[in-house]
Formats: sequence, structure tokens, C-alpha cells
Amino acid sequence: MTLLDTHARVGVVAKINPVAKLGVSALIAIPLILTLDVVSAAVALGMECVLFLFAGIGWREFWIRTWPVWIAAPLTGVTIALYGEASGAIYFEWFVVRVSEGSLTLALATMFRVLAIALPSVVLFITVDPTDLADGLAQIVKLPARFVLGALAGLRMVGLFVDDWRALELARRARGVADRGRVRRFAGMVFALLVLSIRRGAKLATAMEARGFGAPVPRTWARESTFGGREWALLLVGALISAVAVTAAVMAGSWNFILGPE
Repeated sequence: MTLLDTHARVGVVAKINPVAKLGVSALIAIPLILTLDVVSAAVALGMECVLFLFAGIGWREFWIRTWPVWIAAPLTGVTIALYGEASGAIYFEWFVVRVSEGSLTLALATMFRVLAIALPSVVLFITVDPTDLADGLAQIVKLPARFVLGALAGLRMVGLFVDDWRALELARRARGVADRGRVRRFAGMVFALLVLSIRRGAKLATAMEARGFGAPVPRTWARESTFGGREWALLLVGALISAVAVTAAVMAGSWNFILGPE
């Protein structure tokens, strides 16, 4: 377990069932998907920042885990500003690029929307243990045990893929075949890793089948997954964030239901 994972285990949110974290992410994301305006996304993002304080992660870890979101959101906004639907005053125009009042407003709304949807998902799932998530999906959501356990086994193999890649790279370098032809070397390593992954997956499937993981009978679980007051409280917080964001957008007159009539 890394230092970051150790930090992720503390805090109020870390002790909550992962199923509730899935639910609160959906509660926050769905209203923001249905509208494209600055007010709802900005209000939701502001309230989410308060929720982040209870996640039990430090600021350094927060930036390390979320930096791709902070880069993707402005880049999305720039793309919309340059190539989005033009309306209102035109500020700049060249070839296919047209920057207008409407495209800038749309770009700002899109940027806040990406941040408001992606950040809580990343922060909440920092504290999720894959085994706890599998237990919750099987025992609470009642997903098929075979599917859940297969997905868990596959997820546990991700770390091994990184180690395998490093081992392949060192082995090829020791044999003197890694000094030139980067594209060819990369393709060869990808193919070798694919073959290794298929072999390991076949062995893992056989081992799980031999231990009765595929038996068509109700199975027992080593750890009970519970859904109680803390989980319902987190879902209530997510519903409150969505309700306040939607209400603020409607009252400000900026609500833009994207599935409505043109």
C-alpha cells in the first residue's frame, strides 16, 4: 500500500460504503448533464469543495490525483470557445475559428460542468477499496456474483500489468534490443504484454472456476456489506447539492435544458 493509499483510508467519507459513493456521484452528475449553464455548475462545484474537506485527503494528494481534470476542463473550454456555436457579438473570426459572446459563455459553462462532474467522482473514489466495492455491488445492488468477482479479479491485475511492462523493458534492454526503433519496440512490447495477459487470464479463470466461483448457487461472503445512516446521509448531501444548483440556475434564469425543444 502506498503512502497516498494510506492517507485515503482516513476521514468520514472513507468509511462510507462505496455503493453510496457511486450513488452520490450519479445524483450530482445527472442534473448537470441535463443542463449547460454557468450558474448550476458553479454552485455545485462550490458546494462540492466543502464536501472534499471531509474526504480525509491532503491538498498535495488532491492535486496529484485531480491534475488531469484541471487540465482537461480548460482545454475543453478553449475548444468550445473557438469552434462552438456562434451567437451574439463576434469578437474574433478566422477560417473555421469564430469566437463570439455565445461561444465564450458556452465554453465557461462547459469548463465548470466538467469540473463539477469529474472532481467529486475522482475524490470520492480515492477512498474506495476494490474489494469493498465488489462486496457492495454484489450484496446491496444484487449484481451477479460471477460478474462482480470477475471484474474485481481483473482490476486487481492492473498493478501487475505495470510490473510486467517494466520487466519486459528491462529484459529487452539487457538483450540489446531496446536501443533503437522506439515505435517498433513499443509495438513488440504491447504484443508481448497482450500474450502474457491472455495466459494469466486463462490461468486465473481456471483457478477461480476450480474454487467454485462460477457455481450457479447463492454464495456466501467473507465480509458483510452494510448500508446504513452514513450512506443515506451522503446520498442526502448529493441530492441537496443537485437541488440547490438547479434551483439557483432556475432563479437566475440561466437554466438551459439541453434535451428540450430547440
